[in-house]
Amino acid sequence: MLDADTVYREYRELVYGYLYRLCRDSGLSEELTQETFFQAVRQWNRFRGESGIGTWLCAIARNQFYSALRRPNPVLTEEVPEQTTPGFADAVADHSLAMGAYRALHDLPEPYREVFTLRTFCELKHAEIAELFGKSESWARVTCYRAKQMLSEAMKGEKA
Repeated sequence: MLDADTVYREYRELVYGYLYRLCRDSGLSEELTQETFFQAVRQWNRFRGESGIGTWLCAIARNQFYSALRRPNPVLTEEVPEQTTPGFADAVADHSLAMGAYRALHDLPEPYREVFTLRTFCELKHAEIAELFGKSESWARVTCYRAKQMLSEAMKGEKA
């Protein structure tokens, strides 16, 4: 089994990149990366090896991100525009759309949520996802496609 320092060195960039793709805020991504590894060390005995360490860490990171969203007044952008700034309404609309997308992603059932997350945010290939789940590459492709369809339908519901 790997020690915590080795895991941190090997997976820090993956976790940080995943979190940055979720929130687009370098400071928050760094904070959540540190919290992810802190939680991983605390929960190390829960890691059963059913998925790769990177997948497990990304799941913890995702939970940290959603926890940050639930905090009062989460700051998820580098700079929040003032009402007098041109394009403020567009920025609010974009933020609302992003929040709807995060909620829709969070509501996806497993394994669709995890497959979509690994493909989209961790940029894993279908073959790598298939290996993580012990399934075929076709299964990974179909599952990712279905996840996209489910998200698309959920987002249509958000607009209504």
